[in-house]
Amino acid sequence: MSRDLCVHTWPCSYYLELEKRWVPGKLWLTSLSLKFLTDKTGDFLVSFPLADIIEIKKEASNFIFSSVTILEKDHVKHWFSSLQPSRNVVFHIIEHFWRELLLSQPGAAVEASSSTMTKGKELTGLMACSQKRLEDAARVLHYQGEQLDSITSSLDNMESDLDVADRLLKELESPSWWPFNFKLWKMPSDTNSRAGSSMASNKALGKEGIVIRIPAIISQGTESQVKPGRLTILVSGLEIHGPNSLLLHRFEREDVDDIKVHTHYEVSIRQRFIGKPDIAFRLISAKMPQVIPILEMQFSKKIEFLEDALMLRSTGTSSPAEKGYSVWQADPWEAEGSCLGC
Repeated sequence: MSRDLCVHTWPCSYYLELEKRWVPGKLWLTSLSLKFLTDKTGDFLVSFPLADIIEIKKEASNFIFSSVTILEKDHVKHWFSSLQPSRNVVFHIIEHFWRELLLSQPGAAVEASSSTMTKGKELTGLMACSQKRLEDAARVLHYQGEQLDSITSSLDNMESDLDVADRLLKELESPSWWPFNFKLWKMPSDTNSRAGSSMASNKALGKEGIVIRIPAIISQGTESQVKPGRLTILVSGLEIHGPNSLLLHRFEREDVDDIKVHTHYEVSIRQRFIGKPDIAFRLISAKMPQVIPILEMQFSKKIEFLEDALMLRSTGTSSPAEKGYSVWQADPWEAEGSCLGC
């Protein structure tokens, strides 16, 4: 199965240096490369691996048109302008996948460019992927087992409290002439059970149970900013953090109403309300393929795979992204360009 899956496409224009003119087309981002497809001929005019990029910047052509420039290792500079829905959205997503590729898979470009991969390597990759998923499943089951133990302990404490309440009620119902009517004796077992209950609750509250944490590009609703952040999956729910580790929202497990898998790298999470707007986040990440199986395990009745995701899931090939691009809205940030030295 090819690892070079299509992530996103954006309508834009590419500056052709030889002819000194702008060419309309679409910018294709895959998991390992960046390509430009012309509208006139339907051919790929530019194609280069993400690992060859040494600098990504936000610049202005002729000090008027906002553009994204990409510098390769051989010092070839590419200009992309008229980016839709906005320059900031395209910049943040390309930068995210470029950095994740350099940090986590330094040999991915070489592996993708070699066309002669043996069956043994493919089987080894499948075994490694299966092992990773089994480890994630074991981790989730382990934390769920701890939760069940905590629930059992809480039920035992509740039963003990009910026994104490029953004894107190019987003492209150005793005849008025009984000399020990209002002397509610405190049994040592009650004290020990309550102390154990408080210790168990403190232990449960002090343990978050983090399953996995990944960096992501986050968009809230349909009109909010696009910003870099991270997604954290807990045993008890989900947490979405923005820049500087600022907590944007925490979903408890019962609060999540639906999770939609748009592509192999993009999901949306929503919590519905009556009488007020829903809380919805859209996330894209280079490490989303590691998270989707865990989400499918924890939210099996609430997760939904859309058409492109089902196609990727069934065929294992990159789906044509020309049906439309994602509704990532404009980001007003004017961050400086990021280079490899930073």
